Amino acid sequence: MSSNQIPRPRRIALVAHDNRKKDLLEWAAFNVETLMRHRLVATGTTGSLLHDRLELAVERLESGPLGGDLQIGAQIVEGQIDMLVFFWDPLEPQPHDPDVKALLRVAVLRDVPTACNRSTADFLISSPLFAMLPAA
Repeated sequence: MSSNQIPRPRRIALVAHDNRKKDLLEWAAFNVETLMRHRLVATGTTGSLLHDRLELAVERLESGPLGGDLQIGAQIVEGQIDMLVFFWDPLEPQPHDPDVKALLRVAVLRDVPTACNRSTADFLISSPLFAMLPAA
């Protein structure tokens, strides 16, 4: 990409389990200027928190246990997601654990850059390669 080209907005999916929502909100607040330039989609409560606390425009899907993880997975399959930020809680059993595993599996299969913690999310969103991803 030449230096005079403006990167196209990317479609970023944001998901956080209850014990990780604070972490995701802190990460999003730190990156709010960058996130504002992209199209955001999130599961229910996570999307509401991002919208209400950070005033981000977010397409809100169902909550994870009610099918939101599956909705994001379907969007990945359709080629509509460029990056997945999923702060999941490995220490807390989830009633929708099969959906969580399916979402992570399809992200890997479709080669969607995926961050499950703040460090990886920082690396992904700040990478020069992020601007070079083909847009969904």
